Amino acid sequence: MHSPRRLALIVAALFLFARVSPPALAQNAAAPTLRGAVYVELDAPYLLPLGISSPVDRAAAAAWALEDSAAAFSALIYGWNFEYEPGERARELRERVLLTPLGRVEPADPRLQITEAAVRDGLYELWADYQLTGEQQYRLRAWHSADTRETAATGYAPLAGNEGTTERTEIKAAALEDAVKKALRAQLRAQERNRPRLIRGSIALARFPLYRLFHGNWAAQARFRVRITEIVPFPAY
Repeated sequence: MHSPRRLALIVAALFLFARVSPPALAQNAAAPTLRGAVYVELDAPYLLPLGISSPVDRAAAAAWALEDSAAAFSALIYGWNFEYEPGERARELRERVLLTPLGRVEPADPRLQITEAAVRDGLYELWADYQLTGEQQYRLRAWHSADTRETAATGYAPLAGNEGTTERTEIKAAALEDAVKKALRAQLRAQERNRPRLIRGSIALARFPLYRLFHGNWAAQARFRVRITEIVPFPAY
């Protein structure tokens, strides 16, 4: 078991990412299957001065890859309800986003199957299939409906000093949340002439996100589908 400090350092060794194209939707006799891949960099000699051995332990890499594939499927199928406040400097209001998950795919879900796992060119590669239920198929179709808009953004979270956040999954979640906030900001600017008090709606990943190390931050490059259901204006002076 790694200590929280060691996990915070190990996270710097990993460039977990998925193929840029959306996960494939395969048809089989049982049910439609969502498919995607994640990768973990095993060879990280640049971290030797920090006391972290290279290559990274493959058992840990496999567990992290499975965990990340489950998280990606969760965000693709279910997404989140959101409440976003753009903030207003004149009113001393800070920008804020509140995300409420609408569902989760667990790594131990029996419908999540590993179809291929291998080490190639210093990367641990894991391909995963997720067999969709009827309700999940309906949710996925709804994210492609006419009332959603697609937008993209890159979010960041520091590897250390993130308000006590040191676990790998928490740092990644903070980076993805920052990407959500920036994507909503961009969507709002494109859609509304006047800055509202807040907006509400739902948001989901459009494809697996790309995670990378960037100047001491964990960066999450993501594309989203957004559905805005309520726009609350500022009260008139």
